[in-house]
Amino acid sequence: MGRIRILQIVVVAVFAVLASRLFYIQVLDSRYKREARNNVLRHEVQYPPRGEVYDRNGEFLVRSRESYDLMVVPRDMKPFDTLLMSRVLGVTPEKIKRNIARATAYSRRRPSVVLPMLSKEEKSRLDECDFPGFYTVFRTVRSYPRKIGGNLLGSVGEVSPRVIERDSYYKSGDYIGESGVELAYEEALRGVKGVKVNVVDVHGITKGSYNDGEFDTVPVPGAAIVSTIDAELQAFGEELLAGKVGSIVAIEPSTGEILVMVSSPTYDPDELVGRERGNHYMELLGNPRRPMFNRAVMAKYPPGSTFKLVNGLIGMQEGVVRPETTYPCHNGYTVGRGVKCHSHASPLNLIDAVKTSCNAYFCYVFRNIIDNPKYGSVKRGFDVWNEYVRSFGFGRKLDSDFIGELNGNVPTSEFYDKRYNGRWNSLTTVSLSIGQGELGCTPLQMANLAAIVANRGYYYIPHVVRSVEGRDSLDMRFYRKHYTKVDTKYFEPVVEGMWRAVHRDGTARVAYVEGLDICGKTGTAQNPHGRDHSTFLSFAPRNNPRIAVSVYVEHGIWGATVAAPVASLIIEKYLTGEVSRPELVEQVKQLNLNYSYYDRQQK
Repeated sequence: MGRIRILQIVVVAVFAVLASRLFYIQVLDSRYKREARNNVLRHEVQYPPRGEVYDRNGEFLVRSRESYDLMVVPRDMKPFDTLLMSRVLGVTPEKIKRNIARATAYSRRRPSVVLPMLSKEEKSRLDECDFPGFYTVFRTVRSYPRKIGGNLLGSVGEVSPRVIERDSYYKSGDYIGESGVELAYEEALRGVKGVKVNVVDVHGITKGSYNDGEFDTVPVPGAAIVSTIDAELQAFGEELLAGKVGSIVAIEPSTGEILVMVSSPTYDPDELVGRERGNHYMELLGNPRRPMFNRAVMAKYPPGSTFKLVNGLIGMQEGVVRPETTYPCHNGYTVGRGVKCHSHASPLNLIDAVKTSCNAYFCYVFRNIIDNPKYGSVKRGFDVWNEYVRSFGFGRKLDSDFIGELNGNVPTSEFYDKRYNGRWNSLTTVSLSIGQGELGCTPLQMANLAAIVANRGYYYIPHVVRSVEGRDSLDMRFYRKHYTKVDTKYFEPVVEGMWRAVHRDGTARVAYVEGLDICGKTGTAQNPHGRDHSTFLSFAPRNNPRIAVSVYVEHGIWGATVAAPVASLIIEKYLTGEVSRPELVEQVKQLNLNYSYYDRQQK
């Protein structure tokens, strides 16, 4: 009798456990309810339109146009006519099968993209067919009315698994800004996704909205952005540099707003939109002239003779040279191995040394700075020089709003200690006096130097966005003045020299435009891979400047050969709205430069 009693108790206990578990599952635990509901409900992501981008005058640079992604839930898919779908969508049956296999491998229950970026017409044709388990999701894709600024504006592409792991906002199949403005302002441009809950039948066919849309959320469109770029000026700059390798950066000195940012060669940004995006991307990636490399913020060039301005300013601040100080030039600097120079009058004072771009003069100035007795050693003198140079924004990022901006390079005394085992002096590093040696600067940094001289000693951090919809202002760092270590009073002799270079038969005479008061400094940077590079710094007008420009053209020979004419044309068009020298425009366009270095890389 006792055994039967024990057995009864065990049976009752087992049924009690089962009953309590069933009660928990059916009443208390909502997980199974959700899973059951998911069998008849489909949560469709509602993608917001991406924010549009305007130029400073209200012209569209980037727009969003209607597009659709074809989605599939593999579990709901039934046998269908693959050939019919391929004809409707204009793709091969093999591609459809391959993409469906990939979606199935990812998840049978979750929706995946089969084919992105369908046009409105393709969607309409698809809607006329019955493909169970398939549906379309509204998206927007980018379009570029002007077809300019590929590197500047950037591109949008499918999000990578690494980003998905890092940021829970993104899911497989989402799009994200990959470069340029699209990447820098991704959070503002992307908007906020919504959700639409639909009822579907056992065949995966949508029957309508669940509960009259009670649980739907509306997507929030991305914010519109007004850039600092002048679209017409940007297009003109790209036209002038077509067929050449280099960069143009123009800045409004009084605000730090970037008016033009050309990196050449460039590409049509529409090429990185649509289903052929991958093919076009690989073509651009394989181009030896690297059109997707933004030289304006990433190239590291020797500044050449434009850097003489910095050494002259430091020399005056340090008291080792005055505007009236003269030095001889015997076709170059003759101490040590020497530094060659072109023929010109001698001796020269500082102002005329800037005007004629005398190498010897700035060799004297540089060595006076480094060998200044008050510092007690060459190393300490060099460290002081280095601090001055960095205050001009060289050797470090300018902290612009352009992701991908690089530091450039300004050598340190520690670098030379290591290279020469501590045995070096001012003559060892004299090439720095004329912007050569280990110096490396981005075109953005050189344009910032032009803005500093235009402002007589300070700059605003360069930036490419003027305003973001819904924000009262940009980051406060863009509104602060950043001063160099050189007093304002020392800039006027340098400005006078730059003005004479253009107006008094100096090295920049080609940049002269009547009535515009252009100030400029030519530069020729040595190039170990072929002909020298052509560079030019300028601003205008001389007083209350409205534009500062840096042009850098690889293999362009002299600063006056191509860089100075390009800068002059950019300034004239910006200040007057037109160009009075069409023959110069054609001359620049037709200039055939030798880029055999890049051609050799292709072989």
